[in-house]
Amino acid sequence: MFRGKKYKESAKQIDRSVQYEAQDGFALVCKTASAKFDETVELHVKLGVDSRHADQQVRGAIVLPHGTGKTVRVLVFAKADKADAAREAGADYVGDMDLVEKIQKENWFDFDVVVASPDMMGVVGRLGRLLGPKGLMPSPKAGTVTPDVAKAVQEVKAGKIEYRLDKTNIIHCPIGKVSFGPEKLVENYNVLINAIVKAKPAAAKGQYIRSCVAASTMGPGVRMNTAKLI
Repeated sequence: MFRGKKYKESAKQIDRSVQYEAQDGFALVCKTASAKFDETVELHVKLGVDSRHADQQVRGAIVLPHGTGKTVRVLVFAKADKADAAREAGADYVGDMDLVEKIQKENWFDFDVVVASPDMMGVVGRLGRLLGPKGLMPSPKAGTVTPDVAKAVQEVKAGKIEYRLDKTNIIHCPIGKVSFGPEKLVENYNVLINAIVKAKPAAAKGQYIRSCVAASTMGPGVRMNTAKLI
Protein backbone atom coordinates (compact mmCIF):
# COMPACT_ATOMS: atom_id res chain seq x y z
CA MET A 1 0.00 0.00 0.00
CA PHE A 2 1.35 3.41 -0.99
CA ARG A 3 1.99 5.77 1.92
CA GLY A 4 2.72 9.48 1.47
CA LYS A 5 5.69 11.37 2.89
CA LYS A 6 3.63 12.97 5.68
CA TYR A 7 2.28 9.59 6.77
CA LYS A 8 5.77 8.08 6.88
CA GLU A 9 7.10 11.00 8.92
CA SER A 10 4.17 10.67 11.34
CA ALA A 11 4.62 6.90 11.64
CA LYS A 12 8.24 7.36 12.77
CA GLN A 13 6.95 9.04 15.95
CA ILE A 14 5.02 5.94 17.00
CA ASP A 15 6.54 2.81 18.53
CA ARG A 16 4.55 -0.09 17.07
CA SER A 17 5.65 -2.42 19.87
CA VAL A 18 4.15 -0.22 22.60
CA GLN A 19 0.58 -0.17 23.91
CA TYR A 20 0.12 3.44 24.94
CA GLU A 21 -1.84 4.70 27.93
CA ALA A 22 -4.90 6.69 26.82
CA GLN A 23 -3.54 10.22 27.45
CA ASP A 24 -0.21 9.50 25.71
CA GLY A 25 -1.88 7.59 22.90
CA PHE A 26 -4.33 10.33 21.98
CA ALA A 27 -1.64 12.98 22.30
CA LEU A 28 0.22 11.02 19.60
CA VAL A 29 -2.91 10.66 17.46
CA CYS A 30 -3.38 14.45 17.53
CA LYS A 31 0.32 15.16 16.96
CA THR A 32 0.58 12.85 13.94
CA ALA A 33 -2.57 14.13 12.21
CA SER A 34 -1.12 16.16 9.35
CA ALA A 35 -4.07 16.74 6.99
CA LYS A 36 -5.31 20.26 6.26
CA PHE A 37 -8.82 19.39 7.49
CA ASP A 38 -10.05 18.47 10.98
CA GLU A 39 -9.54 14.71 10.89
CA THR A 40 -11.96 12.28 12.52
CA VAL A 41 -10.46 10.03 15.20
CA GLU A 42 -11.63 6.41 15.00
CA LEU A 43 -11.25 3.51 17.36
CA HIS A 44 -10.80 -0.03 16.04
CA VAL A 45 -11.37 -2.71 18.68
CA LYS A 46 -10.76 -6.39 17.84
CA LEU A 47 -12.68 -8.74 20.12
CA GLY A 48 -12.14 -12.39 21.03
CA VAL A 49 -15.62 -13.45 19.96
CA ASP A 50 -17.12 -15.07 16.87
CA SER A 51 -19.73 -12.81 15.27
CA ARG A 52 -21.12 -15.76 13.29
CA HIS A 53 -22.80 -16.99 16.49
CA ALA A 54 -25.92 -15.19 17.69
CA ASP A 55 -24.89 -15.53 21.34
CA GLN A 56 -21.56 -13.76 20.68
CA GLN A 57 -22.87 -10.58 19.08
CA VAL A 58 -21.68 -7.30 20.56
CA ARG A 59 -23.86 -4.34 19.72
CA GLY A 60 -25.25 -1.28 21.43
CA ALA A 61 -25.40 2.49 21.48
CA ILE A 62 -24.04 5.18 23.78
CA VAL A 63 -23.95 8.95 23.98
CA LEU A 64 -20.35 10.21 23.90
CA PRO A 65 -19.83 12.99 26.47
CA HIS A 66 -18.31 15.30 23.83
CA GLY A 67 -20.14 13.96 20.77
CA THR A 68 -18.33 13.05 17.56
CA GLY A 69 -17.83 16.55 16.19
CA LYS A 70 -19.85 15.57 13.15
CA THR A 71 -23.17 17.08 12.11
CA VAL A 72 -25.51 14.08 11.93
CA ARG A 73 -28.50 14.10 9.58
CA VAL A 74 -31.45 12.23 11.09
CA LEU A 75 -34.37 10.75 9.15
CA VAL A 76 -37.46 9.80 11.18
CA PHE A 77 -40.33 7.53 10.15
CA ALA A 78 -43.32 8.62 12.23
CA LYS A 79 -46.88 9.91 11.95
CA ALA A 80 -49.09 12.56 13.55
CA ASP A 81 -47.94 13.75 17.01
CA LYS A 82 -44.74 11.70 16.91
CA ALA A 83 -43.80 13.27 13.57
CA ASP A 84 -44.37 16.76 15.01
CA ALA A 85 -42.29 15.89 18.10
CA ALA A 86 -39.45 14.60 15.88
CA ARG A 87 -39.41 17.87 13.91
CA GLU A 88 -39.34 19.92 17.12
CA ALA A 89 -36.43 17.78 18.37
CA GLY A 90 -34.40 18.71 15.31
CA ALA A 91 -34.92 15.82 12.89
CA ASP A 92 -33.73 16.69 9.38
CA TYR A 93 -36.34 14.61 7.55
CA VAL A 94 -39.70 13.28 8.82
CA GLY A 95 -42.28 11.24 6.92
CA ASP A 96 -43.65 7.77 6.20
CA MET A 97 -44.51 6.23 2.80
CA ASP A 98 -43.34 9.36 0.97
CA LEU A 99 -39.79 8.83 2.26
CA VAL A 100 -39.91 5.07 1.59
CA GLU A 101 -40.74 5.78 -2.06
CA LYS A 102 -38.08 8.49 -2.31
CA ILE A 103 -35.42 6.03 -1.11
CA GLN A 104 -36.69 3.24 -3.38
CA LYS A 105 -37.19 5.27 -6.54
CA GLU A 106 -34.47 7.92 -6.28
CA ASN A 107 -31.80 5.91 -4.42
CA TRP A 108 -31.79 8.81 -1.93
CA PHE A 109 -29.47 8.51 1.07
CA ASP A 110 -28.81 12.07 2.27
CA PHE A 111 -29.00 11.01 5.93
CA ASP A 112 -26.75 9.36 8.52
CA VAL A 113 -29.16 7.79 11.04
CA VAL A 114 -32.70 6.41 10.72
CA VAL A 115 -35.14 6.49 13.65
CA ALA A 116 -38.61 4.91 13.56
CA SER A 117 -41.60 4.57 15.87
CA PRO A 118 -42.59 0.89 16.38
CA ASP A 119 -45.84 1.29 14.41
CA MET A 120 -43.84 2.30 11.34
CA MET A 121 -41.60 -0.78 11.18
CA GLY A 122 -43.98 -2.58 8.82
CA VAL A 123 -43.37 0.20 6.31
CA VAL A 124 -39.65 0.60 7.07
CA GLY A 125 -39.18 -3.18 6.68
CA ARG A 126 -39.65 -2.75 2.93
CA LEU A 127 -36.34 -0.90 2.90
CA GLY A 128 -34.39 -3.70 4.58
CA ARG A 129 -32.40 -4.62 1.48
CA LEU A 130 -31.43 -1.00 0.91
CA LEU A 131 -30.81 0.21 4.47
CA GLY A 132 -29.39 -3.03 5.91
CA PRO A 133 -26.13 -3.23 3.92
CA LYS A 134 -25.43 0.44 4.71
CA GLY A 135 -25.92 -0.12 8.45
CA LEU A 136 -28.89 2.26 8.45
CA MET A 137 -31.71 -0.09 9.40
CA PRO A 138 -33.27 1.09 12.69
CA SER A 139 -33.29 -1.41 15.55
CA PRO A 140 -34.50 -1.57 19.17
CA LYS A 141 -30.98 -2.57 20.34
CA ALA A 142 -29.54 0.63 18.95
CA GLY A 143 -32.38 2.66 20.43
CA THR A 144 -33.49 3.76 16.97
CA VAL A 145 -36.84 1.93 17.11
CA THR A 146 -38.65 3.65 19.95
CA PRO A 147 -42.01 5.22 20.86
CA ASP A 148 -40.09 8.32 21.99
CA VAL A 149 -38.67 9.40 18.63
CA ALA A 150 -38.02 12.94 19.88
CA LYS A 151 -35.68 11.69 22.62
CA ALA A 152 -33.89 9.44 20.10
CA VAL A 153 -33.34 12.40 17.78
CA GLN A 154 -31.96 14.54 20.63
CA GLU A 155 -29.55 11.78 21.68
CA VAL A 156 -28.27 11.25 18.14
CA LYS A 157 -27.76 14.98 17.71
CA ALA A 158 -25.94 15.10 21.07
CA GLY A 159 -23.41 12.50 19.95
CA LYS A 160 -25.03 9.07 20.29
CA ILE A 161 -23.17 6.43 18.33
CA GLU A 162 -23.89 2.79 17.60
CA TYR A 163 -21.18 0.19 17.97
CA ARG A 164 -21.37 -3.25 16.42
CA LEU A 165 -19.11 -6.07 15.28
CA ASP A 166 -18.21 -6.45 11.63
CA LYS A 167 -17.57 -9.83 9.99
CA THR A 168 -13.94 -9.82 11.16
CA ASN A 169 -14.98 -9.32 14.82
CA ILE A 170 -13.81 -5.71 14.89
CA ILE A 171 -15.76 -2.67 16.11
CA HIS A 172 -15.03 0.55 14.21
CA CYS A 173 -16.28 3.76 15.85
CA PRO A 174 -15.66 7.49 15.47
CA ILE A 175 -14.93 9.07 18.86
CA GLY A 176 -14.32 12.69 17.92
CA LYS A 177 -12.11 15.07 15.95
CA VAL A 178 -8.42 15.90 16.24
CA SER A 179 -9.44 19.43 17.29
CA PHE A 180 -11.00 17.97 20.47
CA GLY A 181 -7.52 17.47 21.92
CA PRO A 182 -6.35 14.46 24.00
CA GLU A 183 -8.48 15.16 27.12
CA LYS A 184 -11.88 15.09 25.40
CA LEU A 185 -10.85 12.14 23.22
CA VAL A 186 -9.80 10.19 26.33
CA GLU A 187 -13.20 10.83 27.95
CA ASN A 188 -15.07 9.65 24.84
CA TYR A 189 -12.74 6.64 24.55
CA ASN A 190 -13.32 5.59 28.18
CA VAL A 191 -17.10 5.70 27.75
CA LEU A 192 -16.99 3.60 24.56
CA ILE A 193 -14.56 0.98 25.91
CA ASN A 194 -16.56 0.63 29.14
CA ALA A 195 -19.74 0.09 27.11
CA ILE A 196 -18.02 -2.60 25.00
CA VAL A 197 -16.72 -4.32 28.15
CA LYS A 198 -20.21 -4.30 29.72
CA ALA A 199 -21.63 -5.79 26.50
CA LYS A 200 -19.33 -8.82 26.73
CA PRO A 201 -21.36 -11.93 25.79
CA ALA A 202 -21.55 -14.71 28.38
CA ALA A 203 -20.43 -17.12 25.64
CA ALA A 204 -17.16 -15.24 25.02
CA LYS A 205 -14.11 -17.26 26.07
CA GLY A 206 -10.48 -16.24 26.58
CA GLN A 207 -9.15 -12.72 26.06
CA TYR A 208 -12.06 -10.41 25.25
CA ILE A 209 -10.30 -7.31 23.89
CA ARG A 210 -7.56 -8.62 21.60
CA SER A 211 -6.36 -5.25 20.37
CA CYS A 212 -7.37 -1.60 20.31
CA VAL A 213 -6.03 0.93 17.82
CA ALA A 214 -6.81 4.64 17.55
CA ALA A 215 -6.13 6.57 14.36
CA SER A 216 -7.02 9.84 12.67
CA THR A 217 -8.46 9.80 9.13
CA MET A 218 -5.09 10.17 7.40
CA GLY A 219 -2.75 9.29 10.26
CA PRO A 220 -1.04 6.09 11.43
CA GLY A 221 -2.57 3.78 14.03
CA VAL A 222 -1.63 3.99 17.71
CA ARG A 223 -2.02 0.85 19.82
CA MET A 224 -3.91 1.52 23.07
CA ASN A 225 -3.53 -0.23 26.41
CA THR A 226 -7.01 -1.24 27.55
CA ALA A 227 -5.90 -3.41 30.51
CA LYS A 228 -7.03 -0.87 33.14
CA LEU A 229 -10.51 -0.67 31.65
CA ILE A 230 -11.25 -4.39 31.46
